Amino acid sequence: MIQVVVKRDGRVVGYNEEKIKAAIRKAMLTTELGEDEALIQKIADRIGAHGTERMTVEEIQDMVEVELMNSPRKEVAKRYIAYRDQRSIARKAKTRDMFHEIIEAKNNDITRENANMNTDSPAGMMMKFASETTKPFVDDYLLSAEAREAVRHNYIHIHDKDYYPTKSFTCVQHPLDNILKYGFTAGHGESRPAKRIETASIIACISLETAQNEMHGGQAIPAFDFYLAPFVRSSLKEEIEVLENLSGEDLSDLYDAKFDDYLKKPLDGLTGKERYLQHAINRTVGRVHQAMEAFIHNMNTIHSRGGNQVVFSSINYGTDTSAEGRCIIRELLHSTYEGVGNGATAIFPIQIWKKKRGVSYLPTDRNYDLYRLACKVTARRFFPNFVNLDATYNQHEKWNADDPLRYRYEVATMGCRTRVFENRFGEKTSIGRGNLSFTTVNLVRLAIECMPVQDRKERIDLFFRKLDEVLEITARQLNDRFNFQKTALVKQFPLLMSKLWNGGDKLRPNETVEAVINQGTLGIGFIGLAECLIALTGKHHGESDEAQALGLKIVGHMRSRVNDFCEQYKHNYSVLATPAEGLSGKFTAKDRKSFGIIAGITDKIYYTNSNHVPVYYHCSPKHKAEVEAPYHALTGGGHIFYVEIDGDATHNPDAIAAIVDLMNQNNIGYCSVNHNRNRCMECGYEDASAQLDECPKCHSKEIDRLQRITGYLVGTTDRWNNAKLAELNDRVVHE
Repeated sequence: MIQVVVKRDGRVVGYNEEKIKAAIRKAMLTTELGEDEALIQKIADRIGAHGTERMTVEEIQDMVEVELMNSPRKEVAKRYIAYRDQRSIARKAKTRDMFHEIIEAKNNDITRENANMNTDSPAGMMMKFASETTKPFVDDYLLSAEAREAVRHNYIHIHDKDYYPTKSFTCVQHPLDNILKYGFTAGHGESRPAKRIETASIIACISLETAQNEMHGGQAIPAFDFYLAPFVRSSLKEEIEVLENLSGEDLSDLYDAKFDDYLKKPLDGLTGKERYLQHAINRTVGRVHQAMEAFIHNMNTIHSRGGNQVVFSSINYGTDTSAEGRCIIRELLHSTYEGVGNGATAIFPIQIWKKKRGVSYLPTDRNYDLYRLACKVTARRFFPNFVNLDATYNQHEKWNADDPLRYRYEVATMGCRTRVFENRFGEKTSIGRGNLSFTTVNLVRLAIECMPVQDRKERIDLFFRKLDEVLEITARQLNDRFNFQKTALVKQFPLLMSKLWNGGDKLRPNETVEAVINQGTLGIGFIGLAECLIALTGKHHGESDEAQALGLKIVGHMRSRVNDFCEQYKHNYSVLATPAEGLSGKFTAKDRKSFGIIAGITDKIYYTNSNHVPVYYHCSPKHKAEVEAPYHALTGGGHIFYVEIDGDATHNPDAIAAIVDLMNQNNIGYCSVNHNRNRCMECGYEDASAQLDECPKCHSKEIDRLQRITGYLVGTTDRWNNAKLAELNDRVVHE
């Protein structure tokens, strides 16, 4: 006797014979003889009695077909079979239409979900086919019923759901010294340890590219300057050895010669070993410059993920004060300023200057000159961004200016904003760790549902009750995904688990990653704080102190609950200020269907990113900093503060420095600066016009408009989805 039925989406429900009777009746009504209630009941009784205790929908429908074919009403069986076929075709129609849009390279929100991915290429199309067919599998078989319902009702969004079945992690900060010193093996072939700067540069690229194919998120190097610095000295030694061979002199005492900086200087007036040393320095600086140039070029041309996407890469630097470290920083910045190819701005890696008082920020600091150079480069090339090591929550009690390994205790960030630092299950560090997965809460929908409540206190109390319910579901969903990820085998991640992830090198290939996975973080993100506050109070946090107080209470409550989840589930949960790209429009589109267009809330086709002041709101950089800064201390999973400046910033590095000063004054963790940058693809002409449709120099209409989509750059807005294009159009200058 049938007891339960397994539906097509994996849900298990109680058996209900009325559904069988209704389907047979519908088929009978399309025939000349019409319905026969006695026969309908007889068939339903036979199926209920002869079926097994647990059956699928398809198995029950097969039994209905057999019973109808064995009955006097065979014409009904034919109609029933035809009806089943039509339903099957209808269920497949959505997938068919979606596939046609990918095949025809249509510009829509499916094909433009990730602006860093070229879904028009064959490999990109293949990735989208796989992605869109994998997501329903995750919904039907890997998610709990409550998580599936929360997604369906638009309360949460599970990021990188298409990668869920692979058990992969989101991102990692590469301990590049492990690879440069000892080499690595990753599947096929192996790499020897590096000896010179050129090799070190190439291995850095290979490390990022190889790991990208083992993970679904970004790759970062936390201390690029420290890691590559030793290879500047070894390259200098090579140059001195060449001079020894040419001159026949013993110059070995120059191998470890002490000098303040690697600066190119003319050889005029120099003699003896002083001349030899300066010549070797000049040659070494040239090699370092070429190595940095090659690194940037490779990171913008080497494709990963099946050949359709460059590596989503980031590098952190700025605090190595050694002569060699400074040489790496200087030539990296010079190469970035010059551009790639025919002078184009490099999209990757995302470069991040580590701002530290006493090291790399104040006029008396050893690396102040390089900080000013960084501001100059940012004014032209958008990068580097700036991470604030002086922020109270970014400091480490073990950091010591005299420690040559102090970079281990410096926070590093990656991608759009991901931050990993605190650790309940190991050393507090960014290195060798990353985010495992993250899920975003739709704050706006929760607030809209509370709007009918007239009493303000009751309305806000209801909101917090709803928020708690969704946070609980989110924490359980992330715990479920963690328990799925931890069953992955070490051999599935040959580079990640042998050289990059903390503790992975101590595991055997056929062991699971369970013993080390808790080094990572589980992110609970949020989107649309501004619209949420408008729904609850009538104003957003940029225009109302009352709204700001409530906003901080909301995110502070999320932080408190996340701390509870850390204890309950024994994981590194964190609050993430979600960088919404495709999601910015997905949530809004569904909420519009449910609630219609609500002024200030759903009247645009996007929700405001995380805790940002809305892009359309006119205010000064100072005001924006004061409003957004307090949220950075609450969002340990990642955050960013950005400012939109007007005009041509190329010759105004002071404007960039002023934004970094705001960061310093307001305890902001991470920031970037946006400005206009147009480049003619034909002749290389550049300017900062708001709208440049034709090059004034060669009259070409092939104009590259460089814009920051979230935390990273995109060289053309052709790959942006409609929601992000709408947001871009609404952005105003902060002045």
